[in-house]
Amino acid sequence: MREIEITKAEAGQKLIRLLEKYMEEAPRSFFYKMLRKKNITLNGKRAEGNECLVPGDCVKLYFSEDTILKFQKSHENSLAKTEGCVEGQELSVVYEDKNLLIINKPAGMLSQKARPEDISLVEHITGYLLESGELTKERLAYFRPGICNRLDRNTSGIIVSGKTLDGLQKMGELFRERLVDKYYFCVVRGRVEKKQAVEGWLFKNRSHNKATVYQEEIEGSEYIQTEYEPLKQGKEYTLLKVKLITGRSHQIRAHLQSIGHPIIGDGKYGDVRVNKYFRKTYRLKHQLLHAGELHMPQLTGELSSVSEAIFTAPLPGYFEEIIKGEF
Repeated sequence: MREIEITKAEAGQKLIRLLEKYMEEAPRSFFYKMLRKKNITLNGKRAEGNECLVPGDCVKLYFSEDTILKFQKSHENSLAKTEGCVEGQELSVVYEDKNLLIINKPAGMLSQKARPEDISLVEHITGYLLESGELTKERLAYFRPGICNRLDRNTSGIIVSGKTLDGLQKMGELFRERLVDKYYFCVVRGRVEKKQAVEGWLFKNRSHNKATVYQEEIEGSEYIQTEYEPLKQGKEYTLLKVKLITGRSHQIRAHLQSIGHPIIGDGKYGDVRVNKYFRKTYRLKHQLLHAGELHMPQLTGELSSVSEAIFTAPLPGYFEEIIKGEF
């Protein structure tokens, strides 16, 4: 028999979802059958599975260890990968409280897994919380930290992670409703003279993972709006501060390229000749795009600690070096 004591981190989800996370290789029909037979109980009583869990609830699983381990096979495999993540890759923590962990992600790191064998920021966050003791191997079976926003692999900057289910869900909702203002810094080809808001229609070619921006709507396209202002100008390049009004995949990179100002170092949307110069001169390996500021709205309740907060992440060293050398 195993017993799961519900803490604040797991509260707010239905019992059936917790069970599916805890024994992820078991079919949902198995859990409903076990609930009917009272092999799974909630607070010592028979449960239906749709109960919303609260801190202090107790879930008991009257199974043999062999049965539990059989259905936790993939969890054990992922845990083995996670445990070594802290070593050799220290996280740059911007902010942390009981619900949230805000990280300055380096360029080159995936936000989330693209393939099962990948090690992404999520695995590093999990390793960090395991090492700090805020997460245990046992709890990892039914609660896994997640991220609330994403960045392209070769874009650096701020990513928000939920340390509790409540934090994860509420921050995710704020991002989906575009209530969090996101600002990026980038170096682009050409001189940009004035602050401007541009709009268009972005069409993503899924097979090539590349976006094209059109001035008029076409089938399958999505409306986009981007604001930018020049912060510093050189003879051939400009440092921009960009605000995402809409948030589409590759939006900043494709939008700036479409108006003649591709981001330096961008292998997909950039200028080949310019990129070659920066690769040779500065050994630049990534696009010069950094999610540097996050402005939170007014908040109450569990997230009141970050109400109207502004979070910043410093530019990477190679970014600063290029600004100093070219401006």
